[in-house]
Amino acid sequence: MGWDALAQWGGGAVRIEPLSGGVANDVWSVRVNGRLAVARLGTRSHADLAWETGLLQYLDRAGLTVPVPIPTTDGRLFADGLVVMRYLEGGPPETEADWRRVADTLRELHRLTQTWPQRPGWRSSTDLLHVETGTRINLATMPPEGVARCRAAWVRLVGRPTCVVHGNPTNPGNIRMTADRVALIDWDESHVDAPDLDLALPHNAANLDDVAHDIAAQASAAWEAAVCWKDDYAVQRLADVRAV
Repeated sequence: MGWDALAQWGGGAVRIEPLSGGVANDVWSVRVNGRLAVARLGTRSHADLAWETGLLQYLDRAGLTVPVPIPTTDGRLFADGLVVMRYLEGGPPETEADWRRVADTLRELHRLTQTWPQRPGWRSSTDLLHVETGTRINLATMPPEGVARCRAAWVRLVGRPTCVVHGNPTNPGNIRMTADRVALIDWDESHVDAPDLDLALPHNAANLDDVAHDIAAQASAAWEAAVCWKDDYAVQRLADVRAV
C-alpha cells in the first residue's frame, strides 16, 4: 500500500517533507490531526513492529521521553508497514555534560527492560557466537577473519545480564535534548542485548573503567560492522575491532 496507508490516520493526514537518517526506511515529517509528527515506512514484520511500538508505549509510561506511536483512527499502532510517531523537539548533545545526561538516560532504559523479550527475528551479540544470521546481520557475507574478530569482541559479553539496548546512541542525530529532558529517537535497531553495546559513548560519559570501556568499545564496533555490512561505515568500524 505504501504511503497510501497514511490515510488510516485520518483524512487530513499529509506528508510534508522527507527526513534524513532513514537507511532501511522511508522517513517523513507529516501532519496528523493538525500536529507535526514523524512517519516511518518500511518492510518490518507485524511482530517486529508490535514489539517496537509496545516497547515505546511502555517506556513512555515509565517516564522516558520517546517517540510515542500515534494510533490510526481505529486504534492500531501501525498499518501496512507505516508507523506514525510524536515529533520531539530538541538538539543533539554537544558537551561532555550533555553526553553524561545521555548515559544516565541509557542506564534508565537498561534498568527498565531487564526482563524484556527479544525482538522477533533478532539475535544478540552473544547469540552470534553460534549462529550467522539475525534480521539485518548475515555474518556469512563478511570476511572470515572479520567474523573471528567480531566474535572475539562479543565473547567478552558472555554471562552478562541483558536488557533492551537502543542500538545506535552514539549517533547525535538519534538524540533530542532540551534543558529538562533527553529523548532517544530512531529505535529501528533496538533489541535485547548486553547493555555494554550502548555505553561506549563520547568522553566516556558512562564513566566506565579502562577494561569495561574497552569491552564496550570493541563489542559495539563489532556490532556496527556486522549490522551495516558492507557499507563504508561498516568497513571503518571493523577496522576498529582488534585482530585476533
